[in-house]
Amino acid sequence: LSICSRTVEPLEYYRRFLKENCRPDGRELGEFRTTTVNIGKCLCSITTADGSALVKLGNTTVICGVKAELAAPAVDSANKGYIVPNVELPSLCAERFRSGPPGEEAQAASQFIADVIENSQMIVKEDLCIANGKLAWVLYCDIICLDYDGNLLDASVFALLAALKNVQLPLVTINEETGLSEVNLKQKNPLIIRKHPVATSFAIFDDTLLIVDPTAEEEDLATGTVTIVTDEEGRLCSVHKPGGSPLTGAKLQDCITRAITRHKEVKKLIDKVIKSITPK
Repeated sequence: LSICSRTVEPLEYYRRFLKENCRPDGRELGEFRTTTVNIGKCLCSITTADGSALVKLGNTTVICGVKAELAAPAVDSANKGYIVPNVELPSLCAERFRSGPPGEEAQAASQFIADVIENSQMIVKEDLCIANGKLAWVLYCDIICLDYDGNLLDASVFALLAALKNVQLPLVTINEETGLSEVNLKQKNPLIIRKHPVATSFAIFDDTLLIVDPTAEEEDLATGTVTIVTDEEGRLCSVHKPGGSPLTGAKLQDCITRAITRHKEVKKLIDKVIKSITPK
């Protein structure tokens, strides 16, 4: 197979590989790229964050920093804190992105992350309340893509979960005499994470063929994509399908089954890394 054919007719080039049940990068159709995660202060670039993580999915590299601040709860939800996710796709991560205000893809990714947090109940907002109607935590979750090579959503959900697992919040009380908040930095507690959502993305080729963990090139050539989010109980938290080829019920069920298997791999990886950085 010549390089020329990949440049001139990339789809035909891919189809030749797909017929042999493999991909140009050597992976099988159901094979994920090498996945690595680093958690915590080893990421010198964001030591100011209360929790941080860096995830690599093949060449796609995403960093997440979580910053916790104190604020008054909203009047209509006096017993809840806030979680504010934001996905950034700077021009440095790929030629397709431009400097300036967030583009459509970054906005869609931010909304997807917000939906995953809400639907999975990974963090219950009531757990972020310190004093009803008076004080609550706000978690600003900034997810920045450093290198884009497809499958942004899987990497972003993984980085968010790993960073949140790393957050330690100081003990905050309200002084009854003065009404002021008092922060005890010596006594810190981890966030209560109730569910561990993991995203698994697929590209659809020629309306029928499914491949997992697509690269940027594969996403461009695909006739559609679908992202399945599951938790540790195998519960379906979200199905994200932005247009493209329709999926039969059987194909969708196949995606969900594969997503549940992938969840176990990712959870095992996070647990292993957290164990390695936890003081004995």
